[in-house]
Amino acid sequence: MEFNLNSTVAAQATTTYSELFALAGQNPKLSLLEKAWWSHYAYWDNDILATGIITFLAHEILYFSRCIPWIIADALPGVFHRYKIQDNKAPPSVKDQWSCVKYILAIHFIVELPMIVLFHPMMEFFGLKYAIPFPDLKTIAIQIAIFFFVEDTYHYWLHRAFHWGPLYRAVHRVHHQYAAPFGLTAEYASPWETMLLGLGTIGPPLVLGYFTGEVHLMTVLAWVALRQFQAIDAHSGYDFPWSLRRIFPLWGGSDWHDDHHRYFRGNYSSSFKHWDGKFEFLSFEKFEVR
Repeated sequence: MEFNLNSTVAAQATTTYSELFALAGQNPKLSLLEKAWWSHYAYWDNDILATGIITFLAHEILYFSRCIPWIIADALPGVFHRYKIQDNKAPPSVKDQWSCVKYILAIHFIVELPMIVLFHPMMEFFGLKYAIPFPDLKTIAIQIAIFFFVEDTYHYWLHRAFHWGPLYRAVHRVHHQYAAPFGLTAEYASPWETMLLGLGTIGPPLVLGYFTGEVHLMTVLAWVALRQFQAIDAHSGYDFPWSLRRIFPLWGGSDWHDDHHRYFRGNYSSSFKHWDGKFEFLSFEKFEVR
């Protein structure tokens, strides 16, 4: 049989995921991940549901698992305090972290889950691929690099606008509840901010896919995972000797974004420093409020 996501032969002939995985194993050219991918879509036999499940679970698992190291660091101040950026501030309490988790889960289920359910129809409309095989690593790396720079530009100007008084009070104030951020606060934001910033994450793959027809869902998932990791690390409150910003000077890093939360202005970019350096002469200070 031809191994594509539009075939229902396997779903009709088998009933369990393990049987589907074994069936996919008949194609020696498929990697383990590609076999699992094909089996997932064949098992659910509903592309919208299958895409929604894999996207939402990946988002939740990757987000909270990446927060674990920072939760551990906050729980062991005797070991990690020397790397704390705002070392005059106490680590977040268990109450703070649990309150943050509850709010983020509410945002994820109420705001992000409906967007994820709608992603498959948007993906098909814009011409993104989701059938196997996956694109090669070089293609994935180049596209993700493009996404990082485009999203960073979008994030810089939108974030700067969020610090205009009315927008700050109506939208962005929630995210600045914590002047000394910690990992979990990366997605602690109002529903409007979540949707608008989320557009900067999913928009670049959709636009590139529309014009080239060469963007795969696996690339999008890898991009979203890296963007999550970047946001969580930027809010971690820790700066280590091996942090990426020490290797790649253009990278903002946690010390860069931590200053934004501490002083409530400047350092508006998500990943890189070039926009903030180029437009440093612009000042919205008279509109910026806590």
